[in-house]
Amino acid sequence: MNLAIVGATGLVGRTFLDVLEERNAKIDNLFLFSSAKSKGKIIRFKEKDYIVDELNENSFKSNKIDYALFSAGGDISKKFAPIAAENGCIVIDNSSAWRMDEKVPLVVPEVNPEDVEWNEGIIANPNCSTIQAVVALAPLHKEYKIKRIVYSTYQAVSGAGIEGIKDLERGMKGEKNEKFPHQICNNCIPHIDSFLENGYTKEEMKMVNETRKILHDETMKITSTTVRVPVTNCHSESINIEFYNQFEIKQVNQLLRDSKGISVVDDIQNNNYPLATAAEGKDEVYVGRIRRDESVESGLNLWVVADNIRKGAATNAVQILELMLNK
Repeated sequence: MNLAIVGATGLVGRTFLDVLEERNAKIDNLFLFSSAKSKGKIIRFKEKDYIVDELNENSFKSNKIDYALFSAGGDISKKFAPIAAENGCIVIDNSSAWRMDEKVPLVVPEVNPEDVEWNEGIIANPNCSTIQAVVALAPLHKEYKIKRIVYSTYQAVSGAGIEGIKDLERGMKGEKNEKFPHQICNNCIPHIDSFLENGYTKEEMKMVNETRKILHDETMKITSTTVRVPVTNCHSESINIEFYNQFEIKQVNQLLRDSKGISVVDDIQNNNYPLATAAEGKDEVYVGRIRRDESVESGLNLWVVADNIRKGAATNAVQILELMLNK
């Protein structure tokens, strides 16, 4: 396999390489691409040094590349993913550029692996907060059919990239914020991405629309509030679900325990529940605080935590790559 990483020097790009090495991916030729400012940088992978090259329109024309993992922003993906696809490369894209395109599958391997089959050269990696949510929701939807979801997210600064992390560090030193609209240190900012005419942010509507697409249910009623919190890494989510069908808490708990990619941490007598510090560096989605919502007839509350750079981005993309290689 000849593999390219686009955005190789970024936070997710470097994590692509970490995950690929950990999972012992068999790569014959590796190509690392970035912007002009990172050209010439040296990145080590599997005890070998690779020189980062500048991405241009000939990158996929002059090299035989089978697959490419993109994490360089929507504009780059919009321009270069079609070029890669036209030259026989399958792109797995981490930006929002292709997620809602009807011709592009939006895939979480534990949830809808079959959707990779109808790709036309581009496969979209969902939003980080959506990925961890649907891993927990999919088995429940299959068993009890979801009627409505209320998302409340508490998202780490790493979701905004290196500059998001730096903004938290700046605030801790009493320096002015540069990335976020307000100081993130000691604050929770209910504002991720830009605001839309309906009063929601793009991030909130991503969760609504992507969940419906991945779970193949456009009738599902969903609302979302996404909040940036002063945590370096790992997103936490409170998910309130209303089902059409009745359920028993013990059955829900066992169903989640038996589901791929989920680790249930739910021992409130000993104060054990999912935490960002425990999820960091892991690929599982952690689920806890599993309890009935007593305000509706068939409601459930979950607390869901995952590493947004790994399962929320890099690991999910590598898992899609593995799906394609194992077809």
